[in-house]
Amino acid sequence: MGEPRRESEVAVVGAGIVGLAVARELLRRRPDLSLVVLEREAEIASGQTGETSGVIHAGIYYEPGSLKARLCVEGARELYAFCEERRIEARRDGKLIVATSEEELPRLDELERRGRANGVPGLRRISADEIAGIEPHARGLAGLHSPNTGVVDFVAVAEARAGEVRGAGGEVELGSGVEGFSSGADSILLRHDGGETRARFAV
Repeated sequence: MGEPRRESEVAVVGAGIVGLAVARELLRRRPDLSLVVLEREAEIASGQTGETSGVIHAGIYYEPGSLKARLCVEGARELYAFCEERRIEARRDGKLIVATSEEELPRLDELERRGRANGVPGLRRISADEIAGIEPHARGLAGLHSPNTGVVDFVAVAEARAGEVRGAGGEVELGSGVEGFSSGADSILLRHDGGETRARFAV
């Protein structure tokens, strides 16, 4: 952990998966940008990113036409490609949604409608007899099988993103938790554990 740069065009607060993705995208659009990511913890992605279930959702549940639905389907596709390119294990274990009673069948119908409208890859309706072939411990009247639902180590994904940020000329400073900031006419002064950083923009 070095001393964060004192001046930077952009400061991004937080080296979780979102902060690092934002930093990488900014550097992709502006390769000449001076950028620093300020992270409170001693390791990357030790907060929410590292505490998730690791599920790569396929996009079954979201309202068709919503931004969340579109980004979920597109994001899953891009995440699998990113992991393959960087040799990060992303297992497509699949997901099985089961209706165990007649009352649950309309909800299963609605999830199938949403999944198809959202373009979830490989989604299919299965019969009671087919359920055991996918999950021997499950029983139900009918089910939905989503083979594209998967799991990944999001800390490994975040670490790969941090590597890209550094490779593009950005800095990722650990142990630099932001304690406060003040805005000036054309800059923002961020006070953190490593000192102070003045930036034109902060995320």
